[in-house]
Amino acid sequence: MIGLENLGDPSDYWDIVKTIGKGTYGKVYRVTSKKDGSQAAVKVLDPVNVSHTDVDEEIEAEYNILRSLSNHPNVVKFYGMFYKSENLSGGQLWLVLELCNGGSVTELIKGLLMRGQRLQEPIIAYILCSALLVNSMSLLLAGSGVSAQLTSARLRRNTSVGTPFWMAPEVIACEQQYDYSYDARCDVWSLGITAIELADGDPPLADMHPVKALFKIPRNPSPTLQNPEQWCRSFCHFIGQCLIKDFEARPSVTHLLEHPFIKQVHGKDVTLRQQLAALIKEQQELGCAAKTKHERINTRKTLIIESSPDDDLVNLEFLDEETIIGHLHKRYAELQVYTYVGDILIALNPFQSLSIYSPQFSKLYHGVKRADNPPHIFATADAAYQSMVTFCKDQCIIISGESGAGKTESAHLIVQHLTFLGKANNRTLREKILQVNPLVEAFGNACTAINDNSSRFGKYLEMKFTPTGAVIGAKISEYLLEKSRVIKQAMGEKSFHIFYYIYAGLYHQDKLKTYRLPDRTPPRLYIDNHHCKVMQDIVSSKLYKEQFEVIQECFRNIGFTEEEVNSVYRILSAILNTGNIEFTAISSQHQTDKSEVPNSEALENAASLLNIGPEELQEALTSQCVVTRGETIIRTNTVDKAADVRDAMSKALYGRLFSWIVNRINTLLQPDVNICAAESGMNVGILDIFGFENFKKNSFEQLCINIANEQIQFYFNQHIFALEQMEYQSEGVDASLVEYEDNRPILDMFLQKPMGLLSLLDEESRFPQATDHTLVDKFEDNLRCKYFWIPKRVELSFGILHFAGKVMYSVNGFLEKNRDTLPADIVVVLRTSENKLLQQLFSSPLTKIGNLATARARVNAASRSLPPQLSSGRSKVRLLMPNVDTMEMMRHPEETTNMRRQTVASYFRYSLMDLLSKMVVGQPHFVRCIKPNDDRRALCVCKERVMVQLRYTGILETVNIRRQGYSHRIAFAEFVTRYYYLAFRAHQMPETSKENVATILERAKLQDWVLGRTKVFLRYYHVEQLNLLLKEVIARVVVMQAYTKGWLGRAVGRFHSNTRPFFCFSLAWRGFVARRILKQMKKVREEAAVRIQAVYRGHRVRQDCGPQRRRCKPEAGGKTTKEDHMGSFSITKKIRDRHTKDAKRDKDGVTKPRRETGRLRDAQCKQGPAMKLRQRTPRRRGQQPKLLNSPEDSLYYNQLNRTLDYQGSKRKPRKLGQIKVLDGEDEYYKLLSMVESIPEEEYKSPAPARPF
Repeated sequence: MIGLENLGDPSDYWDIVKTIGKGTYGKVYRVTSKKDGSQAAVKVLDPVNVSHTDVDEEIEAEYNILRSLSNHPNVVKFYGMFYKSENLSGGQLWLVLELCNGGSVTELIKGLLMRGQRLQEPIIAYILCSALLVNSMSLLLAGSGVSAQLTSARLRRNTSVGTPFWMAPEVIACEQQYDYSYDARCDVWSLGITAIELADGDPPLADMHPVKALFKIPRNPSPTLQNPEQWCRSFCHFIGQCLIKDFEARPSVTHLLEHPFIKQVHGKDVTLRQQLAALIKEQQELGCAAKTKHERINTRKTLIIESSPDDDLVNLEFLDEETIIGHLHKRYAELQVYTYVGDILIALNPFQSLSIYSPQFSKLYHGVKRADNPPHIFATADAAYQSMVTFCKDQCIIISGESGAGKTESAHLIVQHLTFLGKANNRTLREKILQVNPLVEAFGNACTAINDNSSRFGKYLEMKFTPTGAVIGAKISEYLLEKSRVIKQAMGEKSFHIFYYIYAGLYHQDKLKTYRLPDRTPPRLYIDNHHCKVMQDIVSSKLYKEQFEVIQECFRNIGFTEEEVNSVYRILSAILNTGNIEFTAISSQHQTDKSEVPNSEALENAASLLNIGPEELQEALTSQCVVTRGETIIRTNTVDKAADVRDAMSKALYGRLFSWIVNRINTLLQPDVNICAAESGMNVGILDIFGFENFKKNSFEQLCINIANEQIQFYFNQHIFALEQMEYQSEGVDASLVEYEDNRPILDMFLQKPMGLLSLLDEESRFPQATDHTLVDKFEDNLRCKYFWIPKRVELSFGILHFAGKVMYSVNGFLEKNRDTLPADIVVVLRTSENKLLQQLFSSPLTKIGNLATARARVNAASRSLPPQLSSGRSKVRLLMPNVDTMEMMRHPEETTNMRRQTVASYFRYSLMDLLSKMVVGQPHFVRCIKPNDDRRALCVCKERVMVQLRYTGILETVNIRRQGYSHRIAFAEFVTRYYYLAFRAHQMPETSKENVATILERAKLQDWVLGRTKVFLRYYHVEQLNLLLKEVIARVVVMQAYTKGWLGRAVGRFHSNTRPFFCFSLAWRGFVARRILKQMKKVREEAAVRIQAVYRGHRVRQDCGPQRRRCKPEAGGKTTKEDHMGSFSITKKIRDRHTKDAKRDKDGVTKPRRETGRLRDAQCKQGPAMKLRQRTPRRRGQQPKLLNSPEDSLYYNQLNRTLDYQGSKRKPRKLGQIKVLDGEDEYYKLLSMVESIPEEEYKSPAPARPF
């Protein structure tokens, strides 16, 4: 690391004379040494802060190279690095180098070309040889800035910075693909570009903007000389070797030093150097050096590129089909795959990877005007995002096109850009959202005859944002998974990707035996497809293995537990093993159509993976239980019926598993209610649905797919044409109407009730005896329109004239596929599984669109048994299963299968309704994907295929209506509320009138707008311009607020500093008052505590003395005897002795006053009637004081005085508030209160004590 604080101050050594040039990170000056007056060049890099320890790695690398190679003959001398510190703007870093007055070689070349001359090839070879010698020692070449830190050809990097014209394709690509890297051979490419510049005067693409050059370099062929025939063959070969696009095949610097073109200068260094110096001197004398400047890409700055009028078809002067196709073909040849039609994007599938989707390009399409950059899928995502944030309204991006047109990849790129725009609070959430698509597509996509990654389901992804635009979650809705692909695929097609991924991944992890999968032959029926080499293809495919690792990572990052992933793998393996279950027919005396499983290995494997018994599974496959009027009838299945049940179980397992995965993803990605309430959030929906298909043989699946595309096309027509033209008429706007092809009659033929095609199919499916022949007859009798016909000489087929063309459908299997029956016996058996996930799959009901409903709470009943009608005749079924909800089995066995309520056609109808209900909520944005050819070849356009797609998508009509019409119709009230800042003051709220709307539009300097009765009609580009103007106004308001808040903050600070003495006095006074109040409160509380203690002690004494009074009452009428006196004396003596012992204990630090009280009370009770005390009457006022004339008084008072005298020396005064503890004095007072008083009138002196 460079220690900036240790560098010297350049002001002490150098004086700046003048500016020489300007670079990316600073300027270059001519300086003079204060020591000897010599001149040098200084490169000033600013601002640099000492507190930033992470100095740019490019600067550090350049410093290290200049320092280490300063003595090289082909490198300028390095005089040192200095640091000039500035407190406000940060410091300046000075790199002082040798001053070269001869100018650059590029200036020399341009001067020669202006005079009609050029550099000779030996001189070019000498210059290139010098560059190679320096490059072999790790020097930057031609400002490319990418290999400065690469000390070996084997070291790799994945960053891109430098001048685009010299950038190698791998350097540009590393920004798009994070796992992509390059090595030092990227400078070999830069050397080849330099060779072209030395010959032609400019590098390739020099007349293009640097950012546009980034588009071209990876996609264009390797550049060559403008006139290669004018140069020698070895020079052209040298350039060709340097400019090999595959850097792995590109030669290294060491190899190029041995090239014949370079070796010709060996031994001629002095002569060639003199010739070059002579040319430079001649150049300086003529003074015709031409300054050149090539911008250098700095990833830390905002990139700005210019747009072209050709980016939008609306700007074409002549508009017809041939012009549009020619224009698209020209742009596609230049790898400009995106083109605008107003606010609609046309995307041609390039059939190759492009380097235009990196974060660097994401920054280009962030909150800028659409016309400022070339057309891009990121621009559509940014338009939707900005509209959502600006208008606080949901958005919807609809991607449509044929199968193989690039819809899925476009959806990926939109999600990528939306996650970039709505930067989440944590990186984990962004990664989860980006990994949703690969996971779902592994389970829902498959290889077809025309597309290697065809979506076999409809997907609507809703990305959820806060009102400020931060992404907080996502939700997926899936429609109509093609479950039949699990059990059968057409010739040349494959099953879902996940089956191949899991097989290859488990094979390489040596876990095939764990999941009971064979390691030599794959499941024959489901993925083998009668191809003997399929197993070899699976295990040897590097793609499958890598994709399995990607899927595992997706599961882990999204939040699936290991137990859930293991259950998913077990179910998938069980499906593959189920495909190996075969049936044979057996005959008996009473039954001839019974079937059985001859080889139980596959059956046992499937049952083990599903955690059910093989006997129960076999019985469910080969027989069915029918309950009629309380009686149970067991019917056996034929071989064909058993095979159908097996396939139905496999389809149900996969379909429900797919729905569960989608539900689980939605649960893990749902927004946190603590961050944003559901009602305040906003959504951007992305529709990626299966494309229009027309195969050689089309079945029920293709019919559903094409009907869905008909619905999407109808929605497009309604939004682009019908609704707009209806508002023209209702608002009284004079606008020319555009004719378009309305496909509503075709949709009515499919969807209307009761005579639509789907309704007729459902009606025929309800008849058990119906066949495919009766279905065709029903269609022919009821569907009488120009869009339907029955072909001649072709049985069991019919034709439909779709919006995209004619399609022939084969009716074979239509009824069975539409019924999609799953026997209840299979459901019951699968519910008894010990696998919790499998229990959930077949205990949750299906929704109206055929998906698995969200799991509901279930009651586990391990002690319950199956109902009698389901268990009779099945002696081997395990009736008691742990963790099995048998009440669910009893409640809705048909609810989870819907075998009598719903058909695939009804699911499909509800799916379309649900999808449209989501789409109409948001503002739509359209992306029309075009398939340039059917062979999936890059840079190849089949004009006929493109023409057909442009016609049925209505591109020509769309261009017309975008050119002539008004795509934005906004009510006056909404327009004024949104844009009144542009013409009125912020505190003014103008009325919603035509005049105010016109004022706003005029102040914004917009043209070609129209005012209707209640709405303003704007062109497609007007709203974008208004939003940008509004953004500028709000930005100025924010700046003013910042300055105002800063001034207020400083004013408040000054006020506080001036009033500080008053605040100090106020604080002191408030503290004094608070302390005085606290002191008073403490005093009151202490007095209350003392009073409470006194009352409580009195209560305790009275409570303790009550029983003693009853026990100590005299019985002899007040007469005492000598024994009484003797007993009293002995007791008194004992008490005195005890007091002496207790006093000794007290002296040792142990006091127990309560024990003494107890002893006195015990002694008093032992005397019993010997005391014979009488109750005294209270003395009256004026009566003489009481005399201590009784033995009891003398006894207690003498004892009391002795104790008090002893304790008086030890007692300490209590502090204020201290709680008094009962001591000896208190105990004696209690004893005195226990002795009842004797009236003086009745008292008689006792008889004199007898002598002992």
